Amino acid sequence: MKTILFQGDSITDADRSRELDYKTGIGYPTLVIGELGFENPNEYKFYNRGISGNRVVDVYSRIKEDIINLKPDIMSILIGVNDVWHELNYQNGVDADKYFKLYSMLIEEVKEALPDIKIMILEPFLLKGVSTSDNWDCFRNEVLKRAEKAKAVAEKYQLPFIPLRDKFDEAAKTAPPDYWLIDGVHPTTAGHELIKREWIKAFKKL
Repeated sequence: MKTILFQGDSITDADRSRELDYKTGIGYPTLVIGELGFENPNEYKFYNRGISGNRVVDVYSRIKEDIINLKPDIMSILIGVNDVWHELNYQNGVDADKYFKLYSMLIEEVKEALPDIKIMILEPFLLKGVSTSDNWDCFRNEVLKRAEKAKAVAEKYQLPFIPLRDKFDEAAKTAPPDYWLIDGVHPTTAGHELIKREWIKAFKKL
């Protein structure tokens, strides 16, 4: 049985249980688990270790407990929006260069500890919404920088990169932004389905 780990911030967390691993929240991890679990009975074990509010530095700080100790065969990571958001709100963000450095350290240490692991990197994204409109230009530009750095990390370590910014931009042309992202950051069920579909596409190419 292979182990799949979902790692990230609140978008991955999605109200998961901290005590019961089978309660994986209401987001894209659960949608992925539903599809893979149905199509491949008893072939995978799943963990969701996303934590709301996390920046890349926070994921790095729990690399042992929430990644290496779980010994995943496959891991996806979605991180970056809080690295910007925390700077705008609390002056406690992670700038783009440090984001790249920490992300690289994270990948290197995980691959050293788990040489056979397969890692997928998801692109940070946002739309204009109640939580992003006030600082829209800055928010958008800074998230773009983290998205570019996330892609650079994927390229550096030859990892699958899952683009999501353009997907949400295109989706917002078919329905209002809050149809996809409640506040410009956190996905609705339809938004999580979008992420799930892109995740599954990348997974099938591993």
